[in-house]
Amino acid sequence: MITTGHAAGWPIRLGAGFLAGLLATLIFHQSALALLWAINMTPVGPFAMGPTWPFGVPAVLSLAFWGGIWGILFALIDGRFPARTGYWLAAFLFGAIFPSLVALLVVLPLKGRPMGGGWHPAILLTAFLLNGAWGVGTGLFLKLFSRRAG
Repeated sequence: MITTGHAAGWPIRLGAGFLAGLLATLIFHQSALALLWAINMTPVGPFAMGPTWPFGVPAVLSLAFWGGIWGILFALIDGRFPARTGYWLAAFLFGAIFPSLVALLVVLPLKGRPMGGGWHPAILLTAFLLNGAWGVGTGLFLKLFSRRAG
């Protein structure tokens, strides 16, 4: 964890969280999506470049931005995760649960899709696996950034 002894270190920590979440989206989340796509578990492939509503930016860039926003929240609470193996389990569960719930219960309905993706088990499992991979990646990048800063 990137820490300094005073409040001035928080902008660095939050910036590291944003960057960790953004990179974890592009590397871990999208790699997991490529794997699931390769085994025909999802109809959507990685690195989607189609425009998103309402700003028209490529979907993967929008996803990476929101991964960065979630990374800030992750960076605020990962210091409370257990040590060692427990950290990685907590990182996976954080990603699998919280971003997935927001995507399924808020984002999909805002986009005119059924809440929870229609509660299809494959959609739920895909969301949990992709976002869990993101959580592990975010934790890994935060730890790497901490070592470089320390």
